[in-house]
Amino acid sequence: LPCSSCQSSSGQLTSTKDKNAIYKEIQKHKILQSFGFKKWKSHVTARPWEDRSEIVKELYSDLNVIKSSTVTCGNILYLLFFGWWLALLYVLVSVVMFLTILGAPYGKLCWKLAGYFLWPFGKVIQKVKASGVWWVGRIGCQGGISCLEDKRLSSILSSFLTGSSSSSPHQRRVSTYVWLLLGYPLLAVVHGLICFIAWFLVFVIPIAKMNARTVTKVLLLPPEHVHIQRLRKVPLDGEVILCCYHAVNAYYYKYAVDGINVFAVNLLPLVIITLVLGYVDSHNRLTGSAVKFTLALLSIMPLSYYIGMAIASISAQSNFAVGAVVNATFGSITELTFYITALIKGAREGNKCYEEIVKAALTGTLLGCVLFVPGLCMVIGGIRHQEQRFNSRSAGVSSALLFLSVGGVFAPTLFSKVYGRLVCSEPLVYTVSLLLPIAYIIGLCFTLKTHSHIYDIHVSDSPGHHHSAVVHWSRWRALLILLLSTLCMSACADLATEHISPILANSTVSQYFIGVTVLAMVPELPEIVNGIQFALQNNLSLSIEIGSCIAVQVCMLQIPILVLFTIFYVNFILVFNDLHVYASMFSVVLMNYIFMDGKCDYFQGTVLVMVYFILLAVYFFAPSPAGC
Repeated sequence: LPCSSCQSSSGQLTSTKDKNAIYKEIQKHKILQSFGFKKWKSHVTARPWEDRSEIVKELYSDLNVIKSSTVTCGNILYLLFFGWWLALLYVLVSVVMFLTILGAPYGKLCWKLAGYFLWPFGKVIQKVKASGVWWVGRIGCQGGISCLEDKRLSSILSSFLTGSSSSSPHQRRVSTYVWLLLGYPLLAVVHGLICFIAWFLVFVIPIAKMNARTVTKVLLLPPEHVHIQRLRKVPLDGEVILCCYHAVNAYYYKYAVDGINVFAVNLLPLVIITLVLGYVDSHNRLTGSAVKFTLALLSIMPLSYYIGMAIASISAQSNFAVGAVVNATFGSITELTFYITALIKGAREGNKCYEEIVKAALTGTLLGCVLFVPGLCMVIGGIRHQEQRFNSRSAGVSSALLFLSVGGVFAPTLFSKVYGRLVCSEPLVYTVSLLLPIAYIIGLCFTLKTHSHIYDIHVSDSPGHHHSAVVHWSRWRALLILLLSTLCMSACADLATEHISPILANSTVSQYFIGVTVLAMVPELPEIVNGIQFALQNNLSLSIEIGSCIAVQVCMLQIPILVLFTIFYVNFILVFNDLHVYASMFSVVLMNYIFMDGKCDYFQGTVLVMVYFILLAVYFFAPSPAGC
């Protein structure tokens, strides 16, 4: 979140005390996102334009700024995949327009645009004033018609055929009607298709912008107003409409629409397809269970993103109590929806396999967030930075809370190993499930209230770096998105559990492996990308917090909620397999050892990742749980 400042009506900055108070309030939500609550790294507030880098500013350009162009691999790929056939299409449309006679001006325009779209780089399209040249010669004076009337007749006829005179609006030309009937529709469809493909591929969004601007601007202008020229010959008196200097930009993964990351925008149609296909084709006539399960699982990623954004937006506009309640209520909704749906389905079918899959997924999330997420961030961050440092005190707080949570979760399992089979009615399970959330609340108070200085909250005194934080989504809009996303999440979780049975039955690998990999880590893919972005920015503290907070949330919120839910509906026994216990405890100890000195490099990250893959190999060769 950017630094906040308040300005009076006279434009003066408020006092340092007020400025610090506002900034600390925003920092609370920032810590809230890094401690115990998973959030995607998309700005909930609109970052001031002047504080953004030139690379980010370029992403939001409308392609109307003149810049030099060079021959790049991306530009060559544009020529091979789009340029040549798009230029050929313009040549064909140009021929058609010339054959109509009346559409000759547009035929000339299409001929010029054919050369432009073959290689648009290093060229510019400008809107200039019409030259006023007549295509129809002057008619001589005859009979009683004066020369002045003759000139008017010539002007009217000229504008009727070509539209070169300003006496007739562009919309009333016959040539315009011919163009809108024969030329523009075909080109609009083709440009729209290219725009859709380029937008979906993200990194070639400049091509999408170029085609969108062509359809909405260039092709709707009078042909005599469109001037195409190379950059070195561009006149200074024209308005630049289009100047595309590269086809590919690797930084477009940062692009956002109204605060929403472009990947989340592109994946939203996948959710609609999944829901329609899953509930309309309930008898698997169009697709099989494997396809529907995969689509439902992939749809969880954008929905998880929207839920996280909505929670962050509501928290940023509320006080601490409201933000904490919203986070505690909806923070784990993604995973809990899937787990509860699976437990209900298993209870209805009398199949214990679903219960074991849920336990494997919980353990897989814990292992992935303790080993894989921080390890991968260390490796990738270590490629750019030789040694990275992080806040060892904040990491120590998270490690201590993680030790407490893992010990509490596996206490019933250890009890059952020592004193025999533990039944579901054992009071120990419910006692632990009540104590863990209390410990979690105490941890939040420690980091957000009494010892917030551990996170090094600092307010700069430079006036140029204080701006008022404007939230992208209003509170009601965020609440509506939160409810809709939660509803869609429930539907996708229902589809995933409905179509997982054939996959489990026909799988050649252990169901444990499916639980600790696919079901556990796919919903966390946004968090992995989040951590990598922080690591590349040399902010490893937040990368580590991402993994720790998810693991803490699993043990202190998700598992207790599942246990308390089973009191009223299903029989969920909180006794884990020995492999889950040993793998989880070893992972927590190893992570705490790595984070002890407050600095790391790519080698330590490699150790964490390799241990994670070794544990996955163990799960891969392990026998399937009983009942599966």
